[in-house]
Amino acid sequence: MARFRTWVGIALAGALSVSLAGCSSTGGKRAEDARKAAAAQGRAAVNTPRWTIAMITHSGDGDTFWDIVQSGAEQAAVKDNINFLYSHDDEAQQQAQLVDAAVDKKVDGIIVTLAKPDAMKAAVARAEKAGIPVVTVNSGSEVSKAFGALTHIGQDETIAGEAVGEELNERGRKKALCVLHEQGNVGHEQRCDGVAKTFHGTLRKLYVNGTNMPDVQSAIGAKLQADKSLDAVVTLGAPYADTAVKARTDAGSKAEIDTFDLNAGVAASLKNGTLGFAVDQQPYLQGYQAVDLLWLYKYNGDVLGGGKPVLTGPQIITKDQASALAGYTERGTR
Repeated sequence: MARFRTWVGIALAGALSVSLAGCSSTGGKRAEDARKAAAAQGRAAVNTPRWTIAMITHSGDGDTFWDIVQSGAEQAAVKDNINFLYSHDDEAQQQAQLVDAAVDKKVDGIIVTLAKPDAMKAAVARAEKAGIPVVTVNSGSEVSKAFGALTHIGQDETIAGEAVGEELNERGRKKALCVLHEQGNVGHEQRCDGVAKTFHGTLRKLYVNGTNMPDVQSAIGAKLQADKSLDAVVTLGAPYADTAVKARTDAGSKAEIDTFDLNAGVAASLKNGTLGFAVDQQPYLQGYQAVDLLWLYKYNGDVLGGGKPVLTGPQIITKDQASALAGYTERGTR
């Protein structure tokens, strides 16, 4: 856990100018059921008006990372007597239209991700013009303030990448492959560029179509077969870690597989040594804090961050920490 404090300290000390784009994984049916049960049984802890808050993310269908973000947001919504609306689309223009729809509904607050900020700028400006407070979450830290958001909650992707590069150095790795599964996502580029900045070895990027896992597996396997000197593969989302493990087996490679983001499968693979380490950005906290902050702003005029992002990571998780977090990942909150 000491490494987490170190990297967050660096992040707060430096200029935070990075866009984020977490996409990864956890949740599934178990997390969905638990979330629905909690929402059904929970009771508001306040008697403030039942404000409506909309969260609009760049998640694609089946991206279970967002199950955790949504779970945190829904839990905070229950506590804060909030009517919570969630929608998503991985196409930036469609996501912007969802923001416009929330503005038309005259919601009381908007939470939005900015993985592709240029396409989202006008929609966010429209929300601001309508007097609707906006919080950006997970992606968009470098433009959040300029777009007029109250604050940004998430992980600084460049700094997270730098943490990965340092961890690879400590593990004696010399040649790594960074797998980007969503083209156009600036945060993914920043993760890999951050790794390259601190990694003493050689880093290569591999672009894959993240919506086609067989192709992802084939592409990673081909690289590992072609270059036996590759001793590390870094995936940018938890679902891709398992695919990279399968590719390693097919290629007969001994490369270590490491990943951004955490889920129950990753925690189990860390425990049994199948994976080397994972980078956790605490998506549950991102969703929870975003809703809670909008409630605090509506109720008490409170804001967080002092004009800088509120960091939820990175935290390097290894085999030593995996057991302690396993229960949280099983219930879909880490």
